[in-house]
Amino acid sequence: MSHQSRSVKHYCGLFGVYGHPDAVALTHLGLYAQQHRGQESAGICSTDGSRIERVTGLGLVSEVFHKRNLDLLRNPVSIGHVRYSTTGSCVDMNAQPLMFEFAGGQVAIAHNGNLINAPLLRHNYEDHGHIFQTTSDTEVIIHLLAKPSHQEKDRPLAHVLNHLQGAYSLLLLFPDRMIAVRDPLGFKPLCLGRMENGAYTVASETCAFDIIDAEYIRDIEPGEILTISDEGLSSDRFGDSGGRGACCIFEHIYFADPSSDIYGENVHMVRERMGRVLAKESPVEADAVVPVPNCARCAGLGYSLESGIPLTRGFTTSHYAGRSFIMPDQEMRAKQVQMKLRVIKESVKGKRLIVVEDSVVRGTTTKGKMGALRRAGAKEIHLRVASPPIRHGCYFGIDFPDESKLIATNRTVDEIRDYLEVDSLHYLSEKGMLASVCMADDQYCTACFTGKYPVEVDESFDKFAMERAQLRMFT
Repeated sequence: MSHQSRSVKHYCGLFGVYGHPDAVALTHLGLYAQQHRGQESAGICSTDGSRIERVTGLGLVSEVFHKRNLDLLRNPVSIGHVRYSTTGSCVDMNAQPLMFEFAGGQVAIAHNGNLINAPLLRHNYEDHGHIFQTTSDTEVIIHLLAKPSHQEKDRPLAHVLNHLQGAYSLLLLFPDRMIAVRDPLGFKPLCLGRMENGAYTVASETCAFDIIDAEYIRDIEPGEILTISDEGLSSDRFGDSGGRGACCIFEHIYFADPSSDIYGENVHMVRERMGRVLAKESPVEADAVVPVPNCARCAGLGYSLESGIPLTRGFTTSHYAGRSFIMPDQEMRAKQVQMKLRVIKESVKGKRLIVVEDSVVRGTTTKGKMGALRRAGAKEIHLRVASPPIRHGCYFGIDFPDESKLIATNRTVDEIRDYLEVDSLHYLSEKGMLASVCMADDQYCTACFTGKYPVEVDESFDKFAMERAQLRMFT
């Protein structure tokens, strides 16, 4: 399967505020709090009740926004978006929120996820003369919404959403209302909060509420359309999940901030439990536990607490380097790792180390880290990974490469150990991973580990071939 090489997938952050005079400034802060979810582009749309204004751009939140354009946006209702930095369509036209005007008026939309049937829908509309302005799967939703026969339905948005397949948490902004949506399987997190003045706020993660002193109320439920307007809250339902869910467990393993509550429980505590289970599954004599910053710190703490082996700091971290697994080629990823992590030689020299990683994707950056520890004089390196082996591509919004580039595809654990040049290697078992979270097993998507996709996908279809062809037209 080659559907993921050098392609675009979203793992993004959404934020919105309804009914606050400083909604735009608060949205700006909410995006800052979720910058870890997206480093490619950022954008904010706002409305005064009659017209929507938009500012987007490539880069970090601090690079896109400044006092002048924030002042131009100043309105009591706003939505914002940060997009994960990937190779591929890193172009202005795909920066979100997207904004359009059709017969029903203005609408802006921000999306976290991936629509697996977007290429088919897009081809359909193009065959009927529709002109697309972006190469984003998100735009398909607007074309569906603008279709006159869909607008005539009693519940047009619910009707449109029932056409979609895949993962989507959405924020839609109309001049008179804001709407939050979560797909029926609940792939991506989305939650509702409230501020002291009564303003409502919506975010991908609760850590964004903390920065603006908003109170968490509840999660947007899978299959829910929550409308926020001057009349208050109004909830509608769509779709049928058949009782199962597909909450992305990689939120707990890697993506979400440790201070956030995701799917009903705190991320740090889940990662710590994963580390404890890992220690029970793979005991080994050692002098120190060394977590690889930043995500593995929680699991490393859990491993140390369970094993009784002291936790030590083996790496120092640069806060000015991005996440490495999304870099476009191996040479760049290697440089990124060198910039991001430097070994504290005196902390590891002559010691038997248990090194805790949150996950291993390609393996090349992990190999570099293990080599750096060895060069610094580590006596033994026992690698412990706080997730199962990643053997399958993701269709629902994670930037994993194609399966041929995943280190665990068609390799045994012993073969991976030899490639990484460590003394021993153990991955957290699937059973141990699921025992560390609170919901039933069938409420999580674990397809990247198991290959059992929660919705049917055509694994032979390169869902981004059309996007790359469109990009050549635009660039």
